[in-house]
Amino acid sequence: MATPDHPPAAAAAPAESPRAEERIAADLAAVVSLLMRRMRAASSQGALTPSQRAVIGRLYTEGPTTTAALARAELVRPQSMRMILSALEEQALVERAPHPTDGRQVVFSVTEWGRQAIASVRQAKQSWLLDAIDTRLDAAERRTLAEATELLKRLVQE
Repeated sequence: MATPDHPPAAAAAPAESPRAEERIAADLAAVVSLLMRRMRAASSQGALTPSQRAVIGRLYTEGPTTTAALARAELVRPQSMRMILSALEEQALVERAPHPTDGRQVVFSVTEWGRQAIASVRQAKQSWLLDAIDTRLDAAERRTLAEATELLKRLVQE
């Protein structure tokens, strides 16, 4: 109730519609997330957790490294990284070797079996995506997708 001491409450301002850029950003994030889920589902990597996939992928692309360096790179505690590496080692996807200069540490790397597994997974994802592009998009849409891909590359450049 309005009194001299308590003026009437201001009417709620109508919610502003989001800017076009905000809508694009939200839609793009959602579509990229869905695309990644679909590609993961197309691969045979179901036995690995997302953290394990990230670690083996990092070792594959960046090369051998220590538990501590992996933990920092993946933003997890060293204890958690040890558990991830142990699970990957049990599956013969990674192996340990003595650190070349620090006898207190070990260095993990991807095994040949791990490299083959990653290549197989990547091929399955690529095949799914190629099939989806070929069967769901016409020539003009494929050209548009190629242009959009170039724009996405620009967005992620640092």
